[in-house]
Amino acid sequence: MRRHVEVNATIAHPVDRVFAYLADPLRWHEFVPACVFRRQVGDLPPRIGTRWMATDRIGPFRFHFIDELAELEPNRRVVWLSSAPWNSRVEYVCTPAGENTNIEARYEGDISGFLRLLTGWLPPGVVRWILSQDFRRLDQRLEREATAASRWQREYHPDFAIEDGFVAMAVDHAEDVPSS
Repeated sequence: MRRHVEVNATIAHPVDRVFAYLADPLRWHEFVPACVFRRQVGDLPPRIGTRWMATDRIGPFRFHFIDELAELEPNRRVVWLSSAPWNSRVEYVCTPAGENTNIEARYEGDISGFLRLLTGWLPPGVVRWILSQDFRRLDQRLEREATAASRWQREYHPDFAIEDGFVAMAVDHAEDVPSS
């Protein structure tokens, strides 16, 4: 069953932060609920041709396959190939738009086996909506990271800080002095 879906999204974060997630399968589980496992095959640094053992969960079912990094233009474009049952090519193109990132995502493949029965009846609009939710979650993930980082970048008083209802007190640490 041949499937082609395109999703366009804008994420309110710079390209380098967005692209870091799209180009790293070990981070996909942080914004793609179906992604439950990725492990790189081999110990070399990732490059074109590097493969990852993969497991996705669709409903209660797990599907095992291989992802391969097919093309890479850092902070611009990445292409992934997935083996059966997805038999797919996924391309992400990132374009800066001020402080935001526009993403063009293209998913195409020939879904096979039981996965075809499980997902084949979904209309393209529903598939597009499901995939667009991954980008909404990525935007939320990046926003949480930015908020956490900004908390530490603000100038806190070292003895007392109140933020979001959280109170922290500084504690003096004793010097390591051997006791007699």
